[in-house]
Amino acid sequence: MRIRKATLDDVDDISQLITILVMKHILSTCSPAGGQLILNSIAPACMASYFTAGYEYHVAELNGEIIAVVGMRDNAHLYHLFVADTQQGKGLSRTLWEHAKKVCLEHGNPGKFTVNSALNATAVYLKFGFVPVCGIREKFGVKDMPMELNLFLA
Repeated sequence: MRIRKATLDDVDDISQLITILVMKHILSTCSPAGGQLILNSIAPACMASYFTAGYEYHVAELNGEIIAVVGMRDNAHLYHLFVADTQQGKGLSRTLWEHAKKVCLEHGNPGKFTVNSALNATAVYLKFGFVPVCGIREKFGVKDMPMELNLFLA
């Protein structure tokens, strides 16, 4: 397995991976309109717009296939973190998160990160050190848990 910076050439594969996982694990927590909003936001054209807007994505590949992705917005917001079902439970989400965090810190992040966790992923982010900033919220038919991580708080 290797981790590398994603490029626009990866958009279709990233979109496909995320779509499969969203449909299986997240849509059931959304209203129909919220589910469609999420699906639209991960379509290839929309994913490409994240790249051109400066979001930074990294992918994990195994035998030339993208098996996981992490995307960061504004060098501080964990926007996407998805691992193929066949690769879950192997520490890959932590590996990708640690990689993305390191890159952000190298690019000047002062140690504060945020994520709007899908309800099924909250436990993972708690293990990474994130803490909820409020309860579950619903916005446009999508439920999530806003969380933050401050690395340098004593």
